[in-house]
Amino acid sequence: MANTFPTPTGRLRPPARWGDRIFHALVGAGGFALVLLAVALIAVLWSGSEPTSSRYGVSFLWRTQPWNAETDAYGAAPQIIGTLVTSAIALLLAVPLSVGAAIFLTQQAPRWLRGPVAQVIELLAAVPSIVFGFWALVVLVPIMRYQIEPTLKVGLGWTGLFSSTPIGLDYLTASVVLAVMVVPTITAISRDSIAAVPRDQREGALSLGATTWEASSRVIVPYARSGIFGGVVLGLGRALGETMAVTLTIGNNNYLPVSLLSQGQTLASLIANEFTEASGKSELSALIEAGLVLLVITFLVNVVARFILHRFEVSGGNRE
Repeated sequence: MANTFPTPTGRLRPPARWGDRIFHALVGAGGFALVLLAVALIAVLWSGSEPTSSRYGVSFLWRTQPWNAETDAYGAAPQIIGTLVTSAIALLLAVPLSVGAAIFLTQQAPRWLRGPVAQVIELLAAVPSIVFGFWALVVLVPIMRYQIEPTLKVGLGWTGLFSSTPIGLDYLTASVVLAVMVVPTITAISRDSIAAVPRDQREGALSLGATTWEASSRVIVPYARSGIFGGVVLGLGRALGETMAVTLTIGNNNYLPVSLLSQGQTLASLIANEFTEASGKSELSALIEAGLVLLVITFLVNVVARFILHRFEVSGGNRE
């Protein structure tokens, strides 16, 4: 008779079979390989950026010196600001639209409409970024240049946010493109999270006299907030690392922005524009450090997101 051993519950469990052992070994090897891949990526970027980090140190992050290979002067502050500003504006535009669309599809849309619209949204999430970039150049840029941006400058130019000359290739246009790109991702995940809310939650709120708006805003969305927040984080990750669509619409200027109508650059667009034409080891090292900075920003965003998500789960558990 095969040997058995007790489990934590006191029951006897047969020894692991060879199939289980192989499965556990493969799964463990896969997880360990991912950790090694991440460590190797960081090590390569760190090693490649060593000349620039030795020359500038931490000041590379806040140097406002325009990126100039001819004078061998580099600074990442304009690109870091461009990355953070465009991603933040994209989320401000995308999150309300995405959550609203998710609520509509799960709570109010007729059943015959939910499936087709959900499939279209999922297909949009798979559209390559270069396609969004070409669409923006042909359709969005002229609209921004001749209609939206002049109106914003006339009406809100006194705030300083829209004080530059409208040209259509700027921070605002790039932000709108990013918002369009992340809406399908956030909407799809939010829709699945809201659809997983038990029907009793909504029906209970309605039976107590809540309106549809109150049931959605006070019951359904708070119940699904962890999943919605996860979708927002995924959308933010795509916005931070987006390259081609931003490169085609932001203007690719390495100076600090004066307003949202200024031309600028992000870390990703900088690497896309300059890497193939890097004139020497110094510029190549600076570009690699820019990639390392982008990786660190993405890592910090995920750490903060995990902390906030944990707080959501703890507060939800306490509420219950």
